[in-house]
Amino acid sequence: MKLNYKQLPIKAHYFFFMAAMGPILPFLPVYGKQLGVSPLVMGSITAVLPILFLIAKPAFGFLVDYFDSWKKSIFVALLAVTSTCYVCMCFLPVLPGPVLPDHRFINISCDLLPHCSLEDISRPDLCTGAKNTTCHWTCKDEHFSTTILFQAVKGEASFSSNTTCLINANSTSYCSQSTNCNVTCDDFKDKHCLYSSATFWGFVFLMCLGNIGFNVSNSISDAICFDILGVGGEMGYGRQRVWGTIGFGITASLAGSLVDYWSKGEIIKIYTPAFLLVFVFSFIDLFCCKKLKLPIMVGSTNILKDVSQLLKLKHIIIFLCFATIAGILDSFIIYFLFWYLEDLAMTTGHMNEIKLIEGLIVAAETLGGEIIFFSLSGKILKKLGFGYTFTFCFVCYAIRLGLISLASTPWWIIPIELFMQGPTYALCYTTIVAYASKVAPTGTSATVQGIVAGMDDGFGFAIGSLIGGIFYKIFGGVITLRIFSFTAAITAFMYLVLHVAYLKHMTPDTRRNVEWKTPEEAKDKCVVAEA
Repeated sequence: MKLNYKQLPIKAHYFFFMAAMGPILPFLPVYGKQLGVSPLVMGSITAVLPILFLIAKPAFGFLVDYFDSWKKSIFVALLAVTSTCYVCMCFLPVLPGPVLPDHRFINISCDLLPHCSLEDISRPDLCTGAKNTTCHWTCKDEHFSTTILFQAVKGEASFSSNTTCLINANSTSYCSQSTNCNVTCDDFKDKHCLYSSATFWGFVFLMCLGNIGFNVSNSISDAICFDILGVGGEMGYGRQRVWGTIGFGITASLAGSLVDYWSKGEIIKIYTPAFLLVFVFSFIDLFCCKKLKLPIMVGSTNILKDVSQLLKLKHIIIFLCFATIAGILDSFIIYFLFWYLEDLAMTTGHMNEIKLIEGLIVAAETLGGEIIFFSLSGKILKKLGFGYTFTFCFVCYAIRLGLISLASTPWWIIPIELFMQGPTYALCYTTIVAYASKVAPTGTSATVQGIVAGMDDGFGFAIGSLIGGIFYKIFGGVITLRIFSFTAAITAFMYLVLHVAYLKHMTPDTRRNVEWKTPEEAKDKCVVAEA
């Protein structure tokens, strides 16, 4: 096999850049969940991020264009800042107080618990670490509820005379005759303490800044890749990008197993190994970037006019709408799959190995499905064309989300992701990028790609994150997954009907080379019949 030395630097950059992101990016939502962040708040945060992406991309593009001689230095600095933000999360102060690893407790006797003093009762309002919640007792002959105060002990909440007390003495009249009860406790109601803490706002700031840096760096990396591939090389993009998938999958699975090992089976996970991996692979990537040649963007003299002409076409508008729906589906999976996984692990008793499972899921997604479909995406597009490939992707999204909602344990999600990540994310992403590259007039490729990316992982991600967080809070994980699955199925049917009835003759052909001209070039080439 002949080695293409021209493409080797971009392959190395993709591998080490994504290897640096693999240990932290998939775990950010559940890292926030461990802090106590609700799905609604997390959905709101991740809904704002895509809007920041839309602002950051053109701003950074202007910066790079204005300081052209410093282009590579700025890119390397952006990579360094991105990694530094994620590594700094390791130094966030630990929130005081206990965490409910499981809301159910077995064989508890409430008559052994002391009553809280007036000083203890006031402690949660002072954000000292003590937390209270309502617990529901199911005993042999009685059922009752009472408010329990868990003392400010770092780690897992538990019932004992030293760490737990009863706030309302009047509600415990059954205690003397109720032993060996099963107890289910609600979530802690101390959110004002969490959302006013330096830990929470530090997490939000570092997560936002790191994700913006990653998103912008990823876009520039893709631009470098397309510049290396040259005109007409869109179908070879997947063969370069797959190296990033390999790096991401290896380090994500390694980080998951190391976090579980480092945490020694505890419910509260220690993410130190993940942050160490981020640091090591980021350091290697910065050296690899020395060999990269940043693209020289050749612009159109009438770029705004050319793009506005393109956006007047109905089939382009339809494509952008469905690209947005693809972003909505992707965002829910990216931000809430692991959230649902940990809820499922909590109810099925798999929390001790949850990080290992999460790491294996990322490995299955990347080293299994994505490698295959990124590598074969060009051949699939040439065989099926853009329209039928896009429809196939939405059908696979519906199947994937539906199967996840039916999984009885977290282990079952591993084979689902192994087979379904490829025909959904990898194939859909390549289809959108290649379609945008095909329809872009000469000299407007970067702008058109930016518009499509803005609708997919910008506007689509914002809607999906916000709606996903709201639905998850109201309906729970299973129902929300099925709502998104039904949405994907309806979308596939609608796009198929539109493609057969209207889009089929408008969509560029993937089986032959089509030369696209600007409106002015097309006018000069065409002979217009006079009336």
